[in-house]
Amino acid sequence: MNPRIITKDLVLKASLREVWEAWTSAKGAKTFFAPEAKIELRVGGPYEVYFSPDGPQGLRGSEGCVVLSYLPMEMISFSWNAPPSIPNLRNKGEKTWVVLYLEELDGGRVKVSLSHVISQHGEEWSKYYDYFVPAWDTIMARLAVRFSKGPLDWTLPRDELNATGFTELERANSPK
Repeated sequence: MNPRIITKDLVLKASLREVWEAWTSAKGAKTFFAPEAKIELRVGGPYEVYFSPDGPQGLRGSEGCVVLSYLPMEMISFSWNAPPSIPNLRNKGEKTWVVLYLEELDGGRVKVSLSHVISQHGEEWSKYYDYFVPAWDTIMARLAVRFSKGPLDWTLPRDELNATGFTELERANSPK
């Protein structure tokens, strides 16, 4: 069976170095991805993003995920786990992978292309896929906010963070 691939693209007004750092360092990830992170840019290094940093061990975020490969300033791939709302996959330690490409464009812009590859099939994997289609929209919207208004304020209610992000996502992807 063929894999299902979630793809998201975004063009940002930013430098390539800034966008690279946002995705490849804990400090950068905390500006848009989640309030806490543990990222070490090396093959096999942790790529853990903590959406619920105060939650119980194993339910904080992408715990156990790792950097799979990278090309400096161009591409990073990392493993990704199931959300707590799909406990069978999460508890089994099932992983998929995410590949992120960055392309420097004219005019101080960077194209971010994300592909989340899900090669497994079945009812729970369909739930997984359905969960991540809008979840990656949210992350990309937050990334748009980060580069248009600055780092996210994680003290704001989650719905407020997300609502603002979608406006910025639309603005970032509108024709210039």
